[in-house]
Parts: sequence; C-alpha cells; structure tokens
Amino acid sequence: MEEEKGSIEGHNERSDKEEVFTKVVRAGKRTYFFDVKSTRHEDLYLTITESKKRLGKEGKMFYEKHKIFLYKEDFEKFTEGLREAVTFAGNGEVVMTAEKVFEEPEEVAVAVTASEFSDVDFDELGTR
Repeated sequence: MEEEKGSIEGHNERSDKEEVFTKVVRAGKRTYFFDVKSTRHEDLYLTITESKKRLGKEGKMFYEKHKIFLYKEDFEKFTEGLREAVTFAGNGEVVMTAEKVFEEPEEVAVAVTASEFSDVDFDELGTR
C-alpha cells in the first residue's frame, strides 16, 4: 500500500516549510519514506528512510531507522546508479546507455565469482 502527503504546490500554503512532499511505501516488514524537504534557502533535497519494527530488550517494540540524504546536485547520478543496480539485480545484466558508453567511468562495479579468486597464503608474504 502506498500513501502520499503534500505536494510542491502545497508547499507555499504550509507554515512548516521544511517538509514539502512524502511518499510512504510499505514493503513487507519494512517501510520506506521518500521525503522531499526544503532548506532555509528553499533548496530542495531528498531523504530516504528505511524503517523496520524490532523487538527490543524486555519485549518492547521499537523502530530501527536508516536514513540517506540526497542533494539536488546528486539526483541524476544517484538515479542512474540505482537504475543500473536494480536492473542488474533483476536480470544479471548491466545495461549501458549511449551516454555511459562515451563518458569516462568514475567508478566501475565488477561482478566476480568465488572461483575467480586465487588462494593466497599470507604466511608467504613474510614480515618486516
């Protein structure tokens, strides 16, 4: 089930200008919150929060949360990286866009299997 709260247009009508838009995605035992917020200078940024219900000591329930802050200047690269990772996780293939073929890679992710590694005996390295 998904829920939405707020909108960009509603931003000016609210007295609390920090939170502009929220998208809640419930996925099994986890809930994801995609929150668009505004700085004092009205620059927008995104927070992504993963929330999981946990059983703590003495049997009390609590929510464990992990948060990522994503700023406007990083949206495009983050989205591109996420799209590639999700595509790879879904079908095991890296999809290269025409744009990616002609640019110098900043980072290269390589999938390897355990059989591609060599056994290393650290005793052979010696000590200094």
